[in-house]
Amino acid sequence: MSFPEGPIWLIGCGNMAGAMLRRWLAEGLDPLQVTVVTRSGRGVPDGVRSLTALPVDEAPATLMLGFKPQQLGDIASTLAHLRPALLLSILAGVEEQALAARIPAGAVVRMMPNLPVAIGQGVTALYTCSTDPAVRAAADAFAQPLGLAAWIDDEARFDAVTALAGCGPAFVFRFIDAMAQAGVALGLAPELAQRLALATVDGAGAMAIRADVSPSALADRVASPGGSTREGLNVLDADDGLLRLIAATLTASERRNREMAAAAR
Repeated sequence: MSFPEGPIWLIGCGNMAGAMLRRWLAEGLDPLQVTVVTRSGRGVPDGVRSLTALPVDEAPATLMLGFKPQQLGDIASTLAHLRPALLLSILAGVEEQALAARIPAGAVVRMMPNLPVAIGQGVTALYTCSTDPAVRAAADAFAQPLGLAAWIDDEARFDAVTALAGCGPAFVFRFIDAMAQAGVALGLAPELAQRLALATVDGAGAMAIRADVSPSALADRVASPGGSTREGLNVLDADDGLLRLIAATLTASERRNREMAAAAR
């Protein structure tokens, strides 16, 4: 699948937007097609035009918003005249209607990527109210090089998807670190404990993706009755402790997304 034609502008190029851009370039996007506008003008991949202000007498075919959601109020008014054919937004919690009201565009697509898009193994959730197949095809062309592209039919569920997939890598990183620290507490060297924890999560995730049963069933397959794995699972499962902890974690993230959405309306 080829990238949409025409100029592509990124407004803001932080960790996530920068990771997406680098992946697109690695997958064949022409750097001459791209303009990045940031306050500093730094940190942009080689070959990409980097500016600190919008170009005069030019307009993008695709405009992507890659800054912090809290900056929308200050930045949107400077973009309203551009009227791109496609507006892509990775602003967490900012609804399509709020975007369309501030920056007129042929179509608006919300994208919520997570950080593993940098290596092409991320998840990008997408939502648009447009029914035009060409709009979805254009958004897919940007999302598919990043990993799994998943369309969400109900925008009300977008905050939940953001909490699970968008924020999820940070929660997994915390879990890996906790596994490693627990290993150190049992007497392992820190470097070895971290290597073991990383490889264990990497292998387990790959196995779960390829399995024909649920992760829950896989856990039970590994845990022999009366064995050491079962003893550990008994701790995690006691009073649904792990389930309640993760549910509270995602609920907090979803609530924050809703708060940001309310502030952007």
